[in-house]
Amino acid sequence: MAKTTQATRFLDKAGISYTVQTYDYDPNAFKVGLQAASAIGEPASRVLKTLMAEVDGKPVCAVIPSNEEASMKKLAAIFNGKHAHMLTPHDAERLTGYHVGGISPFGQRKRVPVAFEEQALGEPYVVMNGGGRGLQVKLLPADAIKALSAITASVIA
Repeated sequence: MAKTTQATRFLDKAGISYTVQTYDYDPNAFKVGLQAASAIGEPASRVLKTLMAEVDGKPVCAVIPSNEEASMKKLAAIFNGKHAHMLTPHDAERLTGYHVGGISPFGQRKRVPVAFEEQALGEPYVVMNGGGRGLQVKLLPADAIKALSAITASVIA
């Protein structure tokens, strides 16, 4: 597996320090984030998943712990909207340039506003998708927020 992706190039360009971790991606896993956490031996609360949604018709990204679910009501409020819903896998792939199971918030084809779950700030480090199935990047939560120009808020249900 290539360890250089659009996401890692994005982090390099931003001057963000990170390490790469790989694992055997299971395309049949019920929850990809939980499978990743188990495969790399990290708590699910520290392994963050990338969710692509729309708020009042505009694309947004939510980064939350892999063992949690996003609140669409909270997501809409964070971005001053009324309605939020998840993008279809096809639309998420088209927007980000990544395949489902390998969607990273870093280096997406089109940059969109990002909401970063504030609970993750309590972790010493976080692990996020590095732009490929079975590829994760480990970095400081503050560095991820800085690189993404993310809003920190309570996103989980």
